[in-house]
Amino acid sequence: MARNYKRIEDYGLIGNLATCALIGRDGSIDWCCFPHMESPSVFAAILDVEKGGHFRIKPRESSLGQQTYVDNTNILQTTFETPSGVITITDFMPLTEHPDPLHQVILRKVACLQGSVDLEIEFKPRFDYARAVPSVERAPEGVVAPWQDHVLFLQSPYPLQIRGEEARGIYSINEGETQWFALRYGDRDPLSSEECEGLLDTSTKFWLEWAHDCQRDRCIFRGPWHDHVVRSGLVLKLLTHPQTGAIAAAPTTSLPEVIGGVRNWDYRFAWIRDASFTVQSLYNLGHVEEARQYFQWLRGLCREFGDHEDHLHIQVMYGLHGEQDLEEHELDHLAGYRGSAPVRVGNAAAQQIQLDVYGELVNAFYETRRYGEETSPGDWQFIRKIANTASETWDTVDSGIWEVRGGPTHFTYSKLMCWVALDRSLKMAETQGFEAPLEEWKRSRAAVRKAILERGFNQRLNSFVQAFDSEVLDASSLLIPVLGFLPPDDPRVQGTIEATLQHLTVDGLVYRYVGDDGLPGKEGTFVLCTFWLVDALVLSGQLEKAEELLLGILEHASPLGLFAEQIDPGSGDQLGNYPQAFSHIGLMSSALRLGWALATKRAARAGKEE
Repeated sequence: MARNYKRIEDYGLIGNLATCALIGRDGSIDWCCFPHMESPSVFAAILDVEKGGHFRIKPRESSLGQQTYVDNTNILQTTFETPSGVITITDFMPLTEHPDPLHQVILRKVACLQGSVDLEIEFKPRFDYARAVPSVERAPEGVVAPWQDHVLFLQSPYPLQIRGEEARGIYSINEGETQWFALRYGDRDPLSSEECEGLLDTSTKFWLEWAHDCQRDRCIFRGPWHDHVVRSGLVLKLLTHPQTGAIAAAPTTSLPEVIGGVRNWDYRFAWIRDASFTVQSLYNLGHVEEARQYFQWLRGLCREFGDHEDHLHIQVMYGLHGEQDLEEHELDHLAGYRGSAPVRVGNAAAQQIQLDVYGELVNAFYETRRYGEETSPGDWQFIRKIANTASETWDTVDSGIWEVRGGPTHFTYSKLMCWVALDRSLKMAETQGFEAPLEEWKRSRAAVRKAILERGFNQRLNSFVQAFDSEVLDASSLLIPVLGFLPPDDPRVQGTIEATLQHLTVDGLVYRYVGDDGLPGKEGTFVLCTFWLVDALVLSGQLEKAEELLLGILEHASPLGLFAEQIDPGSGDQLGNYPQAFSHIGLMSSALRLGWALATKRAARAGKEE
């Protein structure tokens, strides 16, 4: 059965800011949820090739095409070359500034460029994660699949034969001919070819106007990674909720970290983690509105938190509409990607205690000041409460950044981020004159620092480690110089970088840790951690090594420039939910950091030559 599944990197992503769809190189929409990204699926063949449902258009003579995006847009084009001819399928979801989630459409333009090609069309909708199999009925200009208060209408230029709960057809398209298919959610109104072309034009214009534009020779992201950075920005836009500003970690659930294993999680939620890096990346790409909108989402969480005295009320993740109840349950009827079960929806980690969120939130406020964001009295009230909480709870156990399910412990990174919360709060209070218990915070900051240096550093390994008094290396320790806890040239930082290179790195790819985490199976290397190693090397002045590492991981991007969460170092296959926001944020952050360092080096060299 595994042979029937495509590789994760053989998918392209389209979307309209309300939801997304994954389309394979075989012309099949294998993942799509309506009306929202986190809603139940209508196509889920990526999680069960037999039961999940799909909508496929492909040449009868060809299995896989070549995918590209149209310039700097999120409009996907798949080209199939067959013995009898060549066709392209252009897939996109029209969008407006505020898309109506109850009325959406996926448009598919099939154009024959050469010869004549027999098209194979298969429409197999399955609502509610394939728990509901709707009837497929004839309708004017196509077929319709109704279920409860949902409806999918497939407008087809060809009459389709209904076979049970699906519709099929085989038809020829000739050179110079263009045909449009429209898959509508929420209504049955057909679109003319002229309307479809107009929607393609306006969608193209929207994306080209939104995408990062620059003089490449003067761009802050100048370098061989420039186009990857632009694509990363476009990915983040697709994952951003247009009303709330929340950014989903990924548009998928349960794509496995271990093929055939149980490490399968739902990532269609917004994590607080990496908040400051996200804001910085969006600002530096010129996407000021999105950066501010995301920051306003964080502010909204702060206002909600401000109404509660219990510090544990802050969750590590929220629904894209602000939901707090993300109850996790398993879909036992789905086989899972390549037999990787269980398939999960919801995420139990939302209820974990993760102390690092305090530092993430405070650092986001601290860093955005450089972009003109003012810290209001209301903001400070929240920041002060967070700092007080960090001061009181830093020495308690938690589940850590990796959301391990083997029980809470004293994770070094959690302590580091408590230190960040206190450090940044102190700096804001002292520079902006905010009232705060400065001496108490300073004592706590010093105590956290002492504990990290004494119990978070392992003398035998000459490296910081995952948890106090442990011997497990963890790539999150690479953020110690990035966050300013120690200078990059400190021997303990250099030892941590060297230990990561020796023990966590395989062929230029970095594992997040190697140790027991309460789950069976060995996962792949972690894309974000590889970018963290790039950052640490840049700060250490090892620019050649950093550039080599960055260029190396970019070779593992999908043909469309997309990254999942992990990479199998043996096969090179991508693993985990896809595409993953944090992977792309890490790419943008590392390209920015390395780009600045190289530009500074070039300027210094030019100054000497003068």
